[in-house]
Amino acid sequence: MTSIFNLSLFLILFQIKHYLADFQLQTGWMAANKGRYGHPSGVLHAGLHGAFSLPILLWFGLTWKFSLGLAIAETVLHYHIDWAKSRAVRQNGVDDADPRFWHYLGLDQAAHQLTYVALFAIVASRAA
Repeated sequence: MTSIFNLSLFLILFQIKHYLADFQLQTGWMAANKGRYGHPSGVLHAGLHGAFSLPILLWFGLTWKFSLGLAIAETVLHYHIDWAKSRAVRQNGVDDADPRFWHYLGLDQAAHQLTYVALFAIVASRAA
């Protein structure tokens, strides 16, 4: 996976995965309860991200065990990023009419993107 095309494809697939799991497949139940630590909705939402990441990682030639480890790590990170954002929104009493909501959402999305950059770096370093 050393070609620039393959490395670009990796990032594109993660962008598509993120859009689907974070926006199209996230239910109201998931979104409403992510700020409650340990609630099944947040775990399910983050698990969906990890489950969608696993085939991408496998497709790029990582071993099953290594891919699973990275997918689990992403699940844990995704869960805690979402939980922290939801908790901050709730504690500060903001909604989508408040500019602070969009600041929290932007920080949340940037943290997810940095997770993908880290995964990209790991995959690229293993391909070198």
